[in-house]
Amino acid sequence: MSKEMQELQKQWHSMMQTIHTNSNVVSFMNSRVGQYLDDHPFVALSLLVFIAISAIPVAFFLIFVISTTIVACMGVIVIEGVVISVGGIALLCVLSGLGLLSLAVSGVLSICYIALSTLINYWHTPNSLVKKQEANGNSLLQSSPPVLDPSNKNTKSE
Repeated sequence: MSKEMQELQKQWHSMMQTIHTNSNVVSFMNSRVGQYLDDHPFVALSLLVFIAISAIPVAFFLIFVISTTIVACMGVIVIEGVVISVGGIALLCVLSGLGLLSLAVSGVLSICYIALSTLINYWHTPNSLVKKQEANGNSLLQSSPPVLDPSNKNTKSE
């Protein structure tokens, strides 16, 4: 591996150690929810994608509620209840759609992860395997393709 890749790997490992030693992370991972998410990574990925995608609609809804509350304080109390109810139903529909979208994105990400890890494992041959095959006289790459001998008499003529 190159020096840059080793340095990047050390930085990544240091960052992960910092996260894993954080007291809030440790207490969450020891809880029932943390244990469940640790045992079910697809659910954890789906939850993470859902939270990331739904942050903007929830923020818009909160801005909407605050603005309608201000208008209601000016005297439009009846309209506030109707508008917030309609807004809540609209938010429910948006979040339901985003939940389905997050499941689809998580499925695609999981499939991509499996495909890429399979390809990387296929392309990456460990050095110990190459040394074993060289010691046995086998090689992963043949130096040249087999040459057909034109003087071979075992071929059938039509």
